[in-house]
Amino acid sequence: MGIELITLLIIAALFSLMAMGVPLGASTLLISVSTAYLAYGTNGFILVTSAVTKVADKQALIAVPFFVFMANIMERSGVAKELFDSMAILGGKMRGGVAVQTCLVAVILAAMSGVVGGEIVLLGVIALPQLFRLSYDRKLSIGVLAASGSLATLIPPSVVLIVYGAEANVSVKDLFTAGILPGVLLASLYITYVLIRVRLNPAMGPVYDHPAAELSLVQRLKYLKGLILPFLLIFSVLGSIYGGIATVTESAALGAVGALIVAAARRELTLKGVREALWATTLTTGSILWLIIGAVSLVGIYNILGGTRFLSGLLTALDVAPIVVIIIMMAIIFFLGTFLEWIAIVFITVPVFAPVVTQLGYDPVWFGILFAMNIQIYMLSPPFGPACFYLKSVAPKDVTLQEIFLAVLPFIGLQIIGLALVMAFPQIALWLPGL
Repeated sequence: MGIELITLLIIAALFSLMAMGVPLGASTLLISVSTAYLAYGTNGFILVTSAVTKVADKQALIAVPFFVFMANIMERSGVAKELFDSMAILGGKMRGGVAVQTCLVAVILAAMSGVVGGEIVLLGVIALPQLFRLSYDRKLSIGVLAASGSLATLIPPSVVLIVYGAEANVSVKDLFTAGILPGVLLASLYITYVLIRVRLNPAMGPVYDHPAAELSLVQRLKYLKGLILPFLLIFSVLGSIYGGIATVTESAALGAVGALIVAAARRELTLKGVREALWATTLTTGSILWLIIGAVSLVGIYNILGGTRFLSGLLTALDVAPIVVIIIMMAIIFFLGTFLEWIAIVFITVPVFAPVVTQLGYDPVWFGILFAMNIQIYMLSPPFGPACFYLKSVAPKDVTLQEIFLAVLPFIGLQIIGLALVMAFPQIALWLPGL
């Protein structure tokens, strides 16, 4: 049987199983085991397990549960609420200021966790009721919250970049450094959009009515105390990486311990809270692990059958400019995001795309940032849009999923603009690593 037919059969089987409601991890694992058995008999099972073992040996993935645990502890420590209050007051009476501060808080939270789900839930619980109470436009409030909450896919310590780096054999430190400016670029686009909208229609973004917002700038600076602990945690984690003091895995462990210290300093550290954080970390990491096992086993047996070589050959044989090949890859990732989890997209596409990117003469670190930005688009895009579902889970009952999907559409457009800018000007991503 030719590899072309095998490719079509695998795709058809994957769609069929998912249509029947079989979880993605189980679907990919079932297809990989079945394919291996049909091709090599019982010896095929050894090939599947060896592919999984290779990924399990990648130490960079150990950072994932540490960062997830750190996010869960921070969620329960009250830091996010104090951080939002401080930022909102520091913004003073600027029109649309609370929406802008929400975006800035999201950037800081992203640098403290790297996990989209926890960040959006936090913002949804803390910021969305505040925006609604101040009579901010509903769609603007929902959109800026969902979009800025998704910045954790790009801003270090992004779990997406960790997994990409492990699979593409690219330095996670370089990826973290490269993700900073594109993350700031997207946050700037969101803030600019908000300020333009409230300038055109002042009713969309009233001023913050907290009494402290009436104080002078010097008097408002005392509220900076709400920023001290978050910045200390960010500095300890990212500073240890960029300073060459610790590896990404070691800094992740440092972050987990730092989160416990922060919670203890705020007198929010309880045995119940730690137990809940550990359980939530186990569930999140476990689901990621099963998705990795399924995707890696499928890609592993497909690669042995010559599938990766076949797809790489198709891409490199295209009689188009190299940048067009990159755009095609981005389109494929965007399409896969309509029905697959991001972790599966990483392990299905990166083994095929990464060698082609290098062969075309592009920097795999730059492509990794493009990949992460595309995953951020996937986080908002209907019909899957995980960020939209995270927000729906904590939003007021009158906020419908349809309203959320409509609200994020302008921000998806801004994300596409940001992706195009980084694609057209690679130095946006590569300038900092080049230093």
